[in-house]
Amino acid sequence: MPVTTHSSTNLQRSLGTMAIVGLGLGYMTPTVIFDTFGIVSEETDSLVPLAYLMAMVAMAFTAVSYGRMVRVFPSAGSAYTYASETIHPNVGFLIGWSSLLDYLLLPLVNALILRSYMEAFFPDVPPAVWVVLVVLMITSLVLFSMSNTSRLNGILVAFSIVLIVVFVVLTWRQLAAGEGNGTPFSTRPLWHEGASLGPVITGATIVCFSFIGFDAITMYTEEAKDADTVPRAIMLTLLIGGAIFFLAGWFAQSRFPTMEGFSEDALQNSALPEMAELIGGNVFKAFLTAAAFAATVASGLASHASVSRMLFVMGRNGHGPISRALSYVHPRFRTPAIAVLFVGVVSLLAIPLNLDFVAALINFGALMAFTFVNLTVIIYFAVRQKLVRSPRQILTNIVLPALGVCSTGVLWINLSPDSFHYGLVWFFLGVAVVLGLTRFFKRPLRMSLEEGPLPEVESESAV
Repeated sequence: MPVTTHSSTNLQRSLGTMAIVGLGLGYMTPTVIFDTFGIVSEETDSLVPLAYLMAMVAMAFTAVSYGRMVRVFPSAGSAYTYASETIHPNVGFLIGWSSLLDYLLLPLVNALILRSYMEAFFPDVPPAVWVVLVVLMITSLVLFSMSNTSRLNGILVAFSIVLIVVFVVLTWRQLAAGEGNGTPFSTRPLWHEGASLGPVITGATIVCFSFIGFDAITMYTEEAKDADTVPRAIMLTLLIGGAIFFLAGWFAQSRFPTMEGFSEDALQNSALPEMAELIGGNVFKAFLTAAAFAATVASGLASHASVSRMLFVMGRNGHGPISRALSYVHPRFRTPAIAVLFVGVVSLLAIPLNLDFVAALINFGALMAFTFVNLTVIIYFAVRQKLVRSPRQILTNIVLPALGVCSTGVLWINLSPDSFHYGLVWFFLGVAVVLGLTRFFKRPLRMSLEEGPLPEVESESAV
């Protein structure tokens, strides 16, 4: 397949494994466990850690599939690239278009959350001021240097993880003193009398939003130092992030077996301030709030950087002046400058929109992308390469990705009605775009895997 060059400048290969893991953890926002704790605890009948464990297991099958496909197609386009290459460019475009809704809105979500933090501290300042300042700061950092963005992201993530560790230590002391369940070793957070699996599955569909990040780091494939970097980073991000969510959820649920006594705001929005105050007083509340702020900034940096890479690849494969603009790489900064600026403009919609509305749009496209990435493993390895000659090959090339399809499918069909409705509207809008780009399928979409030189390293061959 011919490679089309829109720019002579490639993205800079400057990111190692831990730098990309840091970006993935930043994307996942570790402190979100406290923000959503009240909502998930009520939804799951006080089984928050089980909901996270179920979501992590579902994501693990998909993480393996992402790791395998990124070796076969080392392009920044992620699910869009894999579906285009293994199924059809039209299908790939629709998968990319569907997941674009989630990825493009995540920087906007972070801007909304940061706006709410600043409003709480400075209620007299117009909210639009905070949105403009936040978007300008994040867009500038992502535009000027990917390596500096990675370093700052790492510092912010480390700070938030340290505060989560402090939360666990303080909670352990209270549990040992008889608070909550009365012991750090109670199994009630994992199952208790009267619990049922249905609400936990619904809760897992909510918390799977927290795991969106291990997949997004595939967008940095063309900035990774070598071919093994991203596959390693995918699994590390999922395992480290999942462990943080599970551990923090376990201790939070042990300390607060019910949400009795919490305000309505903690049940509908963020429980973090009230939980932190009950655990460590006003001083710890200030520190944990600062950690949440830092984690949200880190998520803003990571999500902005990753979606701009997706737009860059989709633009590189498209037609016309819009595509050429999105595929432009700044010759000095070595970043997809126009795509970065476009994401910044979209993020300014945090001025008129509210979090409830935007949150309803999240997850539909991501779960669709997860499902199709698992399908591409089956199509590429089992159907095209015919690697089904041994029990091991059948397990890795059919059974495991099929389990990934089933697990993400269960989460997908349990999405909220609003997520499903808005997701379908966006999907069919993408169908209309495909019809326009292909002139009702008379002109094929182009697929280009242009990338910078990839250093040769020893890596496992396809099973």
